[in-house]
Amino acid sequence: MVYDVIVIGAGVVGCATAMELGRLDVKAAVLERDDDVCTGASKANSAIVHAGFDPVPGTLMAKYNVLGSRKMRALCRELDVPFNMCGSLVLCFDREDMPRLQALLDRGVTNGVEGLRIVEGEELRALEPNVSPEAVAALWAPTSAILCPFELTAAMAENAARNGVAFFFNSGVTGIERREDRWVLTTPAGVFEARAVVNAAGICSDELHNAVGGAPLTIRGRRGEYCLLDRKVGSLVRTTIFQLPGRLGKGVLVSPTVHGNIIVGPTADDVDDKRATETTAKGISSLLSAARRSVPSLPRGKTVTSFAGLRAHLVREEHDFVLGPVDGAPGFFDAVGIESPGLTAAPALGEYLAGLCGNYLNAAPRGDYRPGRDRVVRLREMSFEERAALVAENPAYGQIVCRCEGVTEGEIVDAIRRSPGARSVDGVKRRTRAGMGRCQGGFCLPRVLEILSRELGVPMTELTKDGGAPLLTGSLREEGEA
Repeated sequence: MVYDVIVIGAGVVGCATAMELGRLDVKAAVLERDDDVCTGASKANSAIVHAGFDPVPGTLMAKYNVLGSRKMRALCRELDVPFNMCGSLVLCFDREDMPRLQALLDRGVTNGVEGLRIVEGEELRALEPNVSPEAVAALWAPTSAILCPFELTAAMAENAARNGVAFFFNSGVTGIERREDRWVLTTPAGVFEARAVVNAAGICSDELHNAVGGAPLTIRGRRGEYCLLDRKVGSLVRTTIFQLPGRLGKGVLVSPTVHGNIIVGPTADDVDDKRATETTAKGISSLLSAARRSVPSLPRGKTVTSFAGLRAHLVREEHDFVLGPVDGAPGFFDAVGIESPGLTAAPALGEYLAGLCGNYLNAAPRGDYRPGRDRVVRLREMSFEERAALVAENPAYGQIVCRCEGVTEGEIVDAIRRSPGARSVDGVKRRTRAGMGRCQGGFCLPRVLEILSRELGVPMTELTKDGGAPLLTGSLREEGEA
C-alpha cells in the first residue's frame, strides 16, 4: 500500500497531524499498533489545557503549549468536544516560597500567557472556597481549561477520516527502511510505503527515531497514577488546583472534569517497562494524601476508579520536545518526547508537522475539505422535548444501556458506526461514557457486548475490553439446553 504520508501513532498528536493532513491534497494514512485511537498516554492524563506558565521560556514546550492553548477552544467548538475554561490555581503554602510563585508568573508572561496574576486571602477563597487554609497565595491562570481527551482524539480522527485519511489498527511498525525516494514500513497488516513519515509513536517514538538515524534518543516511561471521584462530590472544586512544581513536574493536582467528576493525580515514577500502566496501593495512597494538602475536605471512599498512564519522558538533560526533520532521513519527521503539555500543544503540533509534510511534498490545499465531524448525540444534555423527538425518530435512543451515565443504545450504535469507530468495550466507553459511572460497567457490560457483537458481526467471544484477550471464553448454557 502506497501513500504520500504515513503517520505512525493514533494518539492525540498523531490524530491532530492526520486532521491537518486532511486539509492537503495528499494521500495519507495512520498506522496504530493498538485497536483504536487514543489508547496510550492520550487516554490517561489530567485532561488539562495548560495555560503555558510552566515550560522554560524559549523551549518548544513553551512555544507549542501557548499556541495549542490558544487554538483549543475554537477547535473543540468545531469538533463538538466538551471544553470548559475553568482556570487554574498554583498554590503556595509558605511565604518564603513567594519568590518561586512570582518566578512562575514571570515565566508565564515571558511565554505570552494572558491574564496571569497572584491572588491571596479573600480573593483566593472566592475563586476556590474549599482550598486549604494553609495556602497563603496562588498563581491564577484564567486561560487554563479542561476538556475530554478521549473525545478530542476521536473527533480529530473522525475529521481526518471524512477528508480521506485512512486508519489502520493492529498495525504497529516492526521494520522501517529507506528505498530510493520513499520509506518502507513493515507491519502485521502488511507493507506500507510513503514519501513522508511522521513519527508520533508516543512512548515508542525513540525506537523509530533511532531506527532511521540521527542522534540516539532514549525514552523512559514516567508512570502517573490517578483517581477519579464520584460526581456526587464534583462540585467540591471549581478550578484546576496545582501545587508549586517540583523536580518531577507539576505535582499532584485536584481538578473538576468536563463530565462532573473530580480527578486527582498524577504520581511520577520512572519505570523501564513501556507497558507498565498498573496502579499501586502505594501510589494511590500517596497521591490522595498529597491532594488533601490542597483540598483538605477531599472525601475518602468516593473513588470511582483509578488508572495510570505513561508519559514519554526523554532521558537527557534538556527537558523539551524533539520535533521536525531527522538528520540523514529525508521525509522523516519526529514528534518525540511529547509529554506534558503534549495534550495542550497537540493542535499546534499537528499543524506544524502536517506543514512540514506539505512543504516536503509540495502539496496544495485540498479543494473539498470538510470541517467538523458528524453530529454527536448526547441524550443526557438534551431537553425532554428534544429527547422525545429523537426517540420518535429512532427508538434506540430511548433504550438506556448505562444507567450510571444515562447512555442509550442509539449512542452506542453511533459510536460503533463512526469512522474510525469503537471496536471494543473501552472504545465504546471512551466515546460514550458507557461504563464510566459508579458501577464501572457492572450493569451495562453484557448489553454493550451484545450491541458490539450485533453491529460488528462478530461473536461475543471475540470481543475484547481494549484490544487484548477476549473478555468471554464461551457460554455455560449449551445450545439447545432448556
